[in-house]
Amino acid sequence: MQSPGREPSMEDILASIKKVIADEKDLRTAAPRDPEPTEEAHSEGSEDDVLELDKPLAPPVDLGPPLVDEGIAETSRHSLETLSTIAASVPAPPPVNPLEDMIREMLRPILKQWLDDHLPGIVDEHVKREITRITGRPL
Repeated sequence: MQSPGREPSMEDILASIKKVIADEKDLRTAAPRDPEPTEEAHSEGSEDDVLELDKPLAPPVDLGPPLVDEGIAETSRHSLETLSTIAASVPAPPPVNPLEDMIREMLRPILKQWLDDHLPGIVDEHVKREITRITGRPL
């Protein structure tokens, strides 16, 4: 197995993949699939296994007379449907955060300068480290 501080090598990854494939192949050969259930298997089930939804689960509750007149409810429903239709047709506004945009513009030149100064050294160091790891010879 690998040490906790290092990334897995290509060999470790390939070995892991081969192990998963082998385990899956063993599982498939060890437990053959059951054949399709026959009509007899379906008819053997009891009626108690089926939940009938045509019967109410609880007795109906008397809520009393409606709180809103049917005409007023229909007018309100129509207004809300109009609002919903219009709201669905309008494109969403782009997400705007003026403070975030201002900070991003202020940091852009600082970040560019830092990357110009440090990125080549970081890339060179990592490339040399990887070449040393692959070849086994220090550069």
